[in-house]
Amino acid sequence: MQANGAGQGQESSEISCLNNAQNGESSSAVGTHSNGLLSSTDNGNSVGTSNGSSIGPCSGTTAASTASSSEVGSLKKKKRLSQADEDVIRLIGQHLHGLGLNQTVDLLMQESGCRLEHPSATKFRNHVMEGEWDKAENDLNELRALMHSPNAIVRMKFLLLQQKYLEYLEDGKVLEALQVLRGELTPLKYNTDRIHVLSGYLMCSHAEDLRAKAEWEGKGTTSRCRLLDKLQTYLPPSVMLPPRRLQTLLRQAVELQRDRCLYHNTKLDSNLDSVSLLLDHVCSRKQFPCYTQQILTEHCNEVWFCKFSNDGTKLATGSKDTTVIIWQVDPESHQLKLQRTLEGHAYGVSYLAWSPDDTYLIACGPDDCSELWLWNVQTGELRTKMSQSHEDSLTSVAWNPDGKRFVTGGQRGQFYQCDLDGNLLDSWEGVRVQCLWCLSDGRTVLASDTHQRIRGYNFEDLTDRNIVQEDHPIMSFTVSKNGRLALLNVATQGVHLWDLQDRVLVRKYQGVTQGFYTIHSCFGGHNEDFIASGSEDHKVYIWHRRGELPIAELTGHTRTVNCVSWNPAIPGLMASASDDGTVRVWGPAPFLDSQETDGLNAENCSNMDS
Repeated sequence: MQANGAGQGQESSEISCLNNAQNGESSSAVGTHSNGLLSSTDNGNSVGTSNGSSIGPCSGTTAASTASSSEVGSLKKKKRLSQADEDVIRLIGQHLHGLGLNQTVDLLMQESGCRLEHPSATKFRNHVMEGEWDKAENDLNELRALMHSPNAIVRMKFLLLQQKYLEYLEDGKVLEALQVLRGELTPLKYNTDRIHVLSGYLMCSHAEDLRAKAEWEGKGTTSRCRLLDKLQTYLPPSVMLPPRRLQTLLRQAVELQRDRCLYHNTKLDSNLDSVSLLLDHVCSRKQFPCYTQQILTEHCNEVWFCKFSNDGTKLATGSKDTTVIIWQVDPESHQLKLQRTLEGHAYGVSYLAWSPDDTYLIACGPDDCSELWLWNVQTGELRTKMSQSHEDSLTSVAWNPDGKRFVTGGQRGQFYQCDLDGNLLDSWEGVRVQCLWCLSDGRTVLASDTHQRIRGYNFEDLTDRNIVQEDHPIMSFTVSKNGRLALLNVATQGVHLWDLQDRVLVRKYQGVTQGFYTIHSCFGGHNEDFIASGSEDHKVYIWHRRGELPIAELTGHTRTVNCVSWNPAIPGLMASASDDGTVRVWGPAPFLDSQETDGLNAENCSNMDS
């Protein structure tokens, strides 16, 4: 591609007022200007502009004669381009070249006085794409002086020779390939492990076998373009731009806008065709789950807990009325329908935990409850009713990732590891547990205790260590899917976010009213970018994970909101359980006129990002 400023009188970023060549054609008879266009004539007088200033009328013959060194000195020189302007022009040129608009690229480079890439890089590119490996290797010697790291030449040569070797093999030229391997690749003394792998390809019986084992596209444009992409990483951008650089910058810009969007709650699509580049990205608050879609009133007393299943198809709610209700989520309308009621929990149900495969549900009661109930959700049968001692309390539970074990405990002094039939496998004495969580490693159990801390317990080697230390009682906590972050509801302090790996307090979320009630918060939304919590002031609060101020306050409940659960499969669906005896299901705004939607009162979503 000839887009490196050929035909220009200078290589600097200064734009020449008179170009003596355009598209390879001489312009000695008629003056050309900085925009690359020929000067026009008006009634026999030549008229031209440079930077918008008039050159003045003159006869046609005079116009030709004035295109000389004397006039060049008298013409006002164009403003020197800034480095940023040069970069933008080169990025546009690279993008246009990728679209095949090569004549446009030539004109752009000629008119701007810029150079898309170094001539040696252009020559190198052409030789690589044409498969002229010896010439491409010689080009590396010219590029060596332009590189910040001369050692990279060896790596680039290795990549070239590897492609050469594979293409020989595909063509059935085994002897030539062997010569490349022994006489060119091996003497480089670079990446001997890879050379051993390459030597194994000599045994491939046919081209398809070679492409499969080498995970290679085969001889041709595709593999050579990939090779160029790798080679370009070793060249400074002043010599050759990184591949598809403009698309990369635009994609980063879109991702940054989405990242800063307070209400963005959908999967990030890296395809630029899915977005508009003409407007900044913004999500409406009406797309966010802060409008009441449904009010579930089947419980007849305080609702203490709610939890969506891991696949998002069901919601379990536990109440002081001694029942657990299983709700089915309609995949289309997202409406919830009562599927099954599990009865008999004399003390009420204050905590629920789904098994990893959603087959089983464990229900725990309040502090004075010593029983744990393990239900088969699919059949509605009680599989296990477990109690270690009438003086014990089993108020919290967490499933091991294998789905075959769980841990449970309470505030009476110990916690246990059990199988699905309630058989005791291990126990940890002297630990008064407020809340439990099993990490994905299958060995570590996190437990918050009455010493205002979270400790990690390993049931395999029987070791424990301190991870989180708070100054006030930890009423409950939950852990992110990747096991890195913990969300704590701390008495009189509100909601705290901790980094479990670095063991540091990351953020304190403001607004929520948290006394000594047990309130359960949750991560939610796509990629768990959001945090939601109930509150003693009857509201549900939502924060973006990176901001301390709430982005939404959901009103509608009339008493303390004990628990919030965000659907893991449907980012726009959330549920909250309250002492007012109801469960509210939250979703995007209904399809109403915008004025009507903004005027919703009982199910109001207060915008807090001002």
